Amino acid sequence: MSDELRYEKLDVLMRLAIKMQASAQGITLQDIAEESGKGHRTAQRMRDALLRAFPQIEEKIDPDTRRVHLTIPHGGLGRLSAIRAEEISALHRAAELLRREGDAGTADMLQTLSDRVVGAVDRPLRNRLEPDIEVLMEADGVALRPGPHEDLDKAIMHQLRGAILNGVWITVEHRTRAGQLTWNVRLGPLGMLLGQGRQYLVAWSEYAKAVRLFALAGFEKVELTDEIFTPPEGFSLQAYAHNAFGVWQEEPEDIAWRFSATVAKDARTYRFHPTQTIEDQPDGSLILRFRAGGLQEMTWHLARWGGEVEVLEPPRLREMLRELGAKLAV
Repeated sequence: MSDELRYEKLDVLMRLAIKMQASAQGITLQDIAEESGKGHRTAQRMRDALLRAFPQIEEKIDPDTRRVHLTIPHGGLGRLSAIRAEEISALHRAAELLRREGDAGTADMLQTLSDRVVGAVDRPLRNRLEPDIEVLMEADGVALRPGPHEDLDKAIMHQLRGAILNGVWITVEHRTRAGQLTWNVRLGPLGMLLGQGRQYLVAWSEYAKAVRLFALAGFEKVELTDEIFTPPEGFSLQAYAHNAFGVWQEEPEDIAWRFSATVAKDARTYRFHPTQTIEDQPDGSLILRFRAGGLQEMTWHLARWGGEVEVLEPPRLREMLRELGAKLAV
């Protein structure tokens, strides 16, 4: 085994030990397999290695699932779990990215968390960390490219998060992109879709009797009620998001794109969709496949690749891309 592989394995074991101490429930054998990206038998060997390396590990059996949960008492890792400069820098980077996307409220909370973490370590370690943190933040600042983003209202975002955490209905005033204002709308908030472009609240609409998207920038007033909101049975925000290429929900379709040999290496570095598969072709091109809706957003994205991508499926997407090209050429 190479030194690089040994260090990688040690890094995984340390992450698992830190998770054991951080989680009230502890971690299971399945958690070890998911964290390490390995199979069941390898996860068993890693569990045994952890038990040998950390005798303070406690094993608890869940009475309902009969699964064994491994935990480390608070403080059980001692200085092995000391804060690293890279981790503080990551908090700063996440805060800056959120601020750039318009979510200043969460960015402020992350900044406060970072300050609390640094303030909790002893002074000698803090003195060693601060110069490294400063250097890393300067390096991260170069990577944070400026660009258009929405400036979301902090108070509105705070109200929406409170409603999601408390699981209650809200009444809102919301303005559409066309400028139409609706008021006293009752919504059951389910989560937020954040990222590039517009940011959205995913919510159950009492009027539509269905899950709908509401642009966060469109909220002008939000009031929490005392009524408990129960999400639709079986609803998963992650699964909902995976149905689309971007934001807009459509009936999922089988998607297939061929990237030319010229851009195949570049295309391979992108994660276009969580369900994607890649097929290398003899001529150096690659075919990307996934299943999702959101053809209009796919069209906008594919335009960035110029003539280096070909739509294989579905035919409707190929036609939409052709029409977009004709409009841009006018």
